[in-house]
Amino acid sequence: MKLTKAFALVVSLVIAPIVSAAPATDVSNESALKQKLTDTLGVNVSLIQSSPVDGLYQVLTDRGVLYVTKDGTKLFHGNLYDMEQGMKNLTEAALAGPRLEMLKPFEKDMLVYKAKDEKHVITVFTDVDCGYCRKLHNQMQGYNDLGITVRYLAYPRAGVPSANADEMQAVWCAKDPLKAMTEAKNGGNVKASSCGIDITKQYQLGQAFGINGTPALVLENGTMVPGYQSPADLLRTIEASL
Repeated sequence: MKLTKAFALVVSLVIAPIVSAAPATDVSNESALKQKLTDTLGVNVSLIQSSPVDGLYQVLTDRGVLYVTKDGTKLFHGNLYDMEQGMKNLTEAALAGPRLEMLKPFEKDMLVYKAKDEKHVITVFTDVDCGYCRKLHNQMQGYNDLGITVRYLAYPRAGVPSANADEMQAVWCAKDPLKAMTEAKNGGNVKASSCGIDITKQYQLGQAFGINGTPALVLENGTMVPGYQSPADLLRTIEASL
């Protein structure tokens, strides 16, 4: 979908995922609001719900979460925080659970580096060319030794279509994808191949999650952590989130 200039400014920020755990509400002007947002921003609206702020609806779209006034005249984009709960990110808290539901249809296509004594499972949106993605991959044994299973989904930073995306498609379609991933992240060339796995859908899922850099880690409770963390640091992050 081609974004309008107005919405391009919105998605340049970190956006939230496209689903929410907030309860649905009776929106009398729902159809009109959906149409206005679609016409103005070029987004598909899946649901309009109540938000933690009186007077605002939470709008779930294929490009993230937006907040709009009930009369549809004003729009807000960003995370909501509760100052009475230590600056708790209410948007993240509401969206962590549904994020896991969004991952489920992709589990069959994930490249999984399983820990022998598995204690935790994380999902990493990765790019074969990014330096910190390579650093994370080179420490895979360290994560596994700590009981952390790492599951990969593709997020080619150059977008789709691109040579970057083609390279990742080749990895996923290789006879031995795990070996091919290691080769690609070591700078090797993986022979082009095609299969039924759709890298585009993985990339679009990452966009819906608001990913704007790799690696991006989704913890087992649905919390999203941007950027590389060493095995020991990641284990502390996971344990703190439980």
